[in-house]
Amino acid sequence: MNALASLRALLQSEGGLMATLLTANGAGAKASVAARIAASGPRAARASAEYELLMEAIYEGYLLHYGTPRVVCVPEADLSLLAGDELYAIGLARLVALGDTLAVAELADTITLSALAQGAGELELAEAVWQAGARAVGWGSSEPHARAKELVVRGAPGAIEAMRTSTEALSAPS
Repeated sequence: MNALASLRALLQSEGGLMATLLTANGAGAKASVAARIAASGPRAARASAEYELLMEAIYEGYLLHYGTPRVVCVPEADLSLLAGDELYAIGLARLVALGDTLAVAELADTITLSALAQGAGELELAEAVWQAGARAVGWGSSEPHARAKELVVRGAPGAIEAMRTSTEALSAPS
């Protein structure tokens, strides 16, 4: 079962409001690159399917806030924000259950930095933040990644290139 199908099954099994918001047909939905990147790293090797699932939950939350979600369909903006927050919480709670506090911090930064980029209308920067954040979850962070995050916070002109290259030394797939 792929991670999006697992996310759908998880939300269905938990019932409640989230189960009522599932899309009718998610078969054609495309998995996120970020989830694959994080799950394929050595830090996630002990539970790669779980990492992929929790990353999909968190990324789906992000899409509910800023894009087009793949698994959840919400009819109004306020409910979309709440559902997005719920998916952030589901994914982060699963990460806490794995005991990976470094990845929790990295994903908290990723959520914050991508929100800053979205607020500034920098959609490419937001995507670069997700890719680099996923690499840091799977492979660990680095000094260049920390500096890139600082540039995003400051709104510096070189933030996108710094974010794109911050994890080049890591052996992550593109």
